[in-house]
Amino acid sequence: MIDARGDEYQPNELLGRLVGFRLFSAQFVLDYVQLYFDGPSQDLPVLHCEVMPTVTISGDTFTDGLPRYADALRSLISGTVVCTEEGAGFGVRIELDNGFVVLRPALVDLAGPEIATLDGFTDGQWMCWRPGEDSFEDFV
Repeated sequence: MIDARGDEYQPNELLGRLVGFRLFSAQFVLDYVQLYFDGPSQDLPVLHCEVMPTVTISGDTFTDGLPRYADALRSLISGTVVCTEEGAGFGVRIELDNGFVVLRPALVDLAGPEIATLDGFTDGQWMCWRPGEDSFEDFV
């Protein structure tokens, strides 16, 4: 896949820029969620999750539709990103100092052509993850 600059996409290169950023907002919008970050630069990244991520806190995993899912996601607010990773077979994972978020939808959860989009960087970099491409190449 080619990224916004016209270069070949390098897994975790853009996602990894979230390390050191704080999750300051989780906004539910109809059937998706937006995660807003702020941090050590002028960047204000936003992860637009077109499929609902799973949330893990203290070993407990919460999925959309289960009791306490929204509370679990909200409890990550103010957490700082300590690690990110992405790849075929496990999708996108953002680890915060108070839990983590994973985008690894089941095929039945795909409602449209996109899984997630990350943007909000002052240099204009962005990424869109789709089934069958990049870290979701196993979704075909």
